[in-house]
Order: sequence, then structure tokens, then C-alpha cells
Amino acid sequence: MTTAASATPRALGFRMPAEWEPHEATWLGWPHELTDWPGKFAPIPWAFAEIVRHLSRVERVFLLVENRQAQARVRSMLKKSGANLEAVDFFVVPTDRGWMRDSGPICVRNASGEVAFNNFQFNGWAKYSNHKKDAAVVARANKEHKRRLWQPQHKGRRVVLEGGSIDVNGCGTLLTTEGCLLSKIQERNPGFTKTDYAAVFREYLGVTNILWLKSGIAGDDTHGHVDDLARFANPSTVITIVESNVKDANYEPLQENLALLTTMKDQAGKPLCVETLPMPAPVYFDGQRLPASYANFYIANKLVLVPTFNDSNDRVALNTLGRLLPDREVVGIPCRDLVLGLGTIHCMTQQQPAAW
Repeated sequence: MTTAASATPRALGFRMPAEWEPHEATWLGWPHELTDWPGKFAPIPWAFAEIVRHLSRVERVFLLVENRQAQARVRSMLKKSGANLEAVDFFVVPTDRGWMRDSGPICVRNASGEVAFNNFQFNGWAKYSNHKKDAAVVARANKEHKRRLWQPQHKGRRVVLEGGSIDVNGCGTLLTTEGCLLSKIQERNPGFTKTDYAAVFREYLGVTNILWLKSGIAGDDTHGHVDDLARFANPSTVITIVESNVKDANYEPLQENLALLTTMKDQAGKPLCVETLPMPAPVYFDGQRLPASYANFYIANKLVLVPTFNDSNDRVALNTLGRLLPDREVVGIPCRDLVLGLGTIHCMTQQQPAAW
């Protein structure tokens, strides 16, 4: 189902829930693109299987696979890994890369509990030409789900937006970055200003208050996704990463973002509570710096999955998130292999809120 362009989600009472609100399921795309993990692909499916094992204990997993043969192979791997297969629903939907945070549905829910999909345009982060399968994921998956679905538009054209470029508190406030949405480098929506994005976020996500940070972290091929930088832990608390080494490339950009957050306010005009996470020591593979960040955690039902990097700051990050999200089990997921794909746990997941 596609709603007429004149009736936006906001007009029908929909809003984007916060990640910690109850989920029906988590969307995942099974990894298959060898060039995303050059020379290191072998452990990646098993890393995904471990994530499915944890998620399937607390909510359903909607898992995209390339074909029926892949489905049989993946099912076998998940069984060996101890996943709860009764909580895994397979969808045969081909993907290019399958980073579902960016190509999956960005969900909204109304007061009566209906969950609907926003199918924003996906253009391969304005960088990769092989993105057409990923761009069709939401429409193909919705053939089975049959949710109300919008293709967000503004100024007469479809809007390009990735889920990793935004984070919401569910009450009307959204975090994003100028580096991703306003830069001429990897430009998603040519000519769009902050005013244009404000209109899009208001009409399609129910957002009234936008907090603009500046630059992303070193190694990030999205040019500034906020889910490697700063995340809401509750409606009034933002967790942001900081770098302690003044000589590191991330030090000054992260200090700038921290300073901005300390001046920002929520939708009610109240100052934010700002908490910090450290950065791990820089992670390299074959001379390439990778976007390793503890901010790329994922909040599931009763659970927080946190990327770890065999670093002394792993336990600092786990303890901090345990303190800030006390109603959930905090689980570290080894990600030194996974991050070669230029993303970790939040990048690979997309939540589908629970209907009432």
C-alpha cells in the first residue's frame, strides 16, 4: 500500500519511535559481498550468526537472504550457532550489500499502534554505483508485510536518506550531522538546506527539533553518519564519543561535537544531559583506517549489543552503557573483523517497532 503524497505520516498522526521503545523485530541482511571484507570474509557470516543468536532471544529477526539455497545454508549456520530459529523469519530479497540501517524501512507508528514504512531513496551513500538491489529492498520486503508505505518526497523529488544519518528520542528531537547531509561531498539531495531537511523530518518522522553536529569520524565512508558519533540513551540523554589523544585525527572534530551538544536543548527547550564514551585505539587493516566506534551500539528488547575491538576501552564502554541503560543486558560483540566492512552493529540492524 502506498499513501497519497498529500497525506504524510505527520498528517495521519505517525511519528518515528525511539530505538529503546518495544520492537516487533530487527531487520538484517545476510552478508554475501566479498569485496566489502577483502581478504577477511570467512569469519563475517559467523559474526552475523552470533548477533542473530542474541537478538533471537529477545525479539523476532527478519532476515534477508539472496535465494532459497542461501536460506538453507544460513539456517544451518544459525542452528550451529545456537540461534532460536523459531524467531527468525526469512525473506528472499536480493541485496547489494545489505546494511539494513541504511537501505531498510525507517518505521513510524501512530497512536493506535499501526506501524508503517518510510521507503526513502537509497543511492549507495552517494558513493557506490552498485546499489539498485538495496534501493528496492523495502518495496520487495513489503510485498509480504503489506504495511502502509510512503516514498518521501520534497520539492517534487524523492528524498535520499539513510537510517545511520539520524537518531531520534521519540519525542520530537533528532540528531544528525552537517558532514553527511549538507556537504557537497557525497551529496545526497543537491540543493537541500537545513530548512528543507526540517520539512522532511517533520512530515515523515514527526520531528520538530533538529540537532546538527558537524563532522564524522576518520575512516567513515558515509561522510558523517551520526550513529558513529552520538546517540540518544533516553529522551533527554545523549551519549557522544570523545578521543583522548590530541594528535589523533578524531580529536578536534569530536571535541567540536561535544561542545555543540553541551549547548543544545531538547524539544521542550531543556538542556541535554551529555554523557561520553571513549574511542578505541585506531583500528587498521592493510593500511586502511576503519571506523571503529562504540557509538555504533544497537538497543534491542531487553538487550544492548555493543561493538568491541580487543581494546582496554571495551570495558569502559560496556560499563558506561550498562549504567545508562540499566534495564537491559549489555553484551559485547567482537567487531575487529566486522568493521572492515566499514560498519558494525547499528549499521547492520534496523528496528521495526512493535504494534500496539
